[in-house]
Amino acid sequence: MTQDKIITLAQFLKWKGLVQTGGEAKHRIQGGEVLVDDLVETRRGRKLTTGHRVTIDGNTYVVELE
Repeated sequence: MTQDKIITLAQFLKWKGLVQTGGEAKHRIQGGEVLVDDLVETRRGRKLTTGHRVTIDGNTYVVELE
């Protein structure tokens, strides 16, 4: 049985360099500025796996975890 890799939304934003700090990630996520799969997501702890689409500042990024 394989286990999917998981990353939180806030971790993903920091990992991709889309925010500089965890505080900025929290502010932008809770402010409704981030979408996951085209829906506003306000939980910074939202778990993401490969294939999820994250949109911020009009740009969409596909989560690819190995």
